[in-house]
Amino acid sequence: MRVVIAEDQVLLREGLRRLFEDAGHHVVRTVEDADHLQDAVSEHEPDLAVVDVRMPPSFTDEGIRAAQWIRDAHPDVGVLVLSQHVESAGAVGLVSKGGFGYLLKDRVLDVAQFLEAAERVARGGSALDPQVVASIVGGERDTLGELSDREREVLSLMAEGLTNNAIARRLTLTERTVEGHVRSVLTKLDLPGGEDGNRRVLAVIAHLRAADGAG
Repeated sequence: MRVVIAEDQVLLREGLRRLFEDAGHHVVRTVEDADHLQDAVSEHEPDLAVVDVRMPPSFTDEGIRAAQWIRDAHPDVGVLVLSQHVESAGAVGLVSKGGFGYLLKDRVLDVAQFLEAAERVARGGSALDPQVVASIVGGERDTLGELSDREREVLSLMAEGLTNNAIARRLTLTERTVEGHVRSVLTKLDLPGGEDGNRRVLAVIAHLRAADGAG
């Protein structure tokens, strides 16, 4: 896949470049701020943009605003946002659109899982860091109180973007057992039926976050 990287720290920026290139991907451009990121995406139309949350000049939410611009102006470009700490505000609402991921930077150390998440986002899938999911789900105990511990675990893994088969492997369960947990989660959350369970759960999490912010 073709990748654009936006990261103001030179060592991390070059480390990400090397990681993708060693995996056989083509890094078409690296930049250090959001303005140059927009130029790079418009010029190269990459499969994936890897974006730091905090970039010059204010080091606050430039990355999130750039991600929102990319999803609006270039909806076919996947966006993988990286953050030093859990800062889910403004990001989770993008997940329901697909082609979006939000990971903590230390996830890069697990190269195989990081690349798997990046490739999934580039294909139009989703990826949320477990700590980001926990911060959202954990803050909605009244809404999700009916879920068992195992169902919360399954919900979190679904939000990460894992398929039922991948969840089964992660939890050492049969796929049929996972399917049962998924059906139970969707029923307890009063979600409509359909095939795209992962996307529906992501949409619910985005809704819960928005409701929490409004309150």
